Amino acid sequence: MINKKIGKVFFIIFLILIGFYFFHSNFFKKDEIEKVEIEEQKENLYSSNVINDVSYTTKDTNGNEYLIKALIGEIDFSNSEIIYLTKVIAVIKLINSNSITITSDFGKYNINNYDTIFSKNVIISYLDNNIKGEYLDFSLNRNTMMISRNVVYNNMENTLNADVIEMNIKTKDVKIFMYEKDKKVKIQNKN
Repeated sequence: MINKKIGKVFFIIFLILIGFYFFHSNFFKKDEIEKVEIEEQKENLYSSNVINDVSYTTKDTNGNEYLIKALIGEIDFSNSEIIYLTKVIAVIKLINSNSITITSDFGKYNINNYDTIFSKNVIISYLDNNIKGEYLDFSLNRNTMMISRNVVYNNMENTLNADVIEMNIKTKDVKIFMYEKDKKVKIQNKN
């Protein structure tokens, strides 16, 4: 009789240990599965900030239209108003004037105020005028467009080399200058 009771106790302990083992292993397995799922969600979240074929259009109070397109846009996680662009084309359609086209390899676009930084292989085309440089700061709020770094301006008659060309979009006033006062803007006549 005692042997049967001891056998039942060992059997119950054995069942409890097996139950505990399965519960414990399934609990940790479930915990591991949840960790993997959380990591996959994080990866999806981080990769979801990339947008293909980005396009934004806006008009200012005067009716000038600003259109910007890029092959790839990436939203800045620290500031969702900023989008980093790759292979950028922008068109500025001015009232009572011809359109200005801007292309660059990269851009940084603010979706609230439409300010845009264009960088690397920047080209501005306006009528028969082309301006090339490495950095362009464009602002609708300030009505300015300032291109710098290895600036070369070409039209049918002249080629001009300068450090900076700054244009007021509204008035069409242009400032051309060098950073160092002892250096001069270089102008070559093509004729």
